[in-house]
Amino acid sequence: MKEKELKIITEKLKAWKEELVQEATRTVDGMTTEKAQFADPTDRASMETDRNFLLRIRDRERKLITKIDKAIERVEDGTFGLCDECGEGIEFKRLEARPVATLCVECKTRQEEEEKIQKS
Repeated sequence: MKEKELKIITEKLKAWKEELVQEATRTVDGMTTEKAQFADPTDRASMETDRNFLLRIRDRERKLITKIDKAIERVEDGTFGLCDECGEGIEFKRLEARPVATLCVECKTRQEEEEKIQKS
């Protein structure tokens, strides 16, 4: 992978991570300062449902941050852009669309087909 392409991806990864961390911080701040009182149990249940949904989203984002950190590590150790299964290079277009990708299109397609077979 070209140095210019690596720089583009690295900047994208760092900006993405920063955005996710800011969202998580806002969520935590909102939950710790919120002191809502509900006279109606239905309103309380609705708020709890919304909060649980938001926490599930943030948990998924936490896992994504881990993947972003691993991608940045791969950039630093020179293994970024190489498929974990076949060792071939992953196309820049794929990495630009999904910078945390660790499989080339062919290996990812094969993996998804195997998962479908296992679920059947």
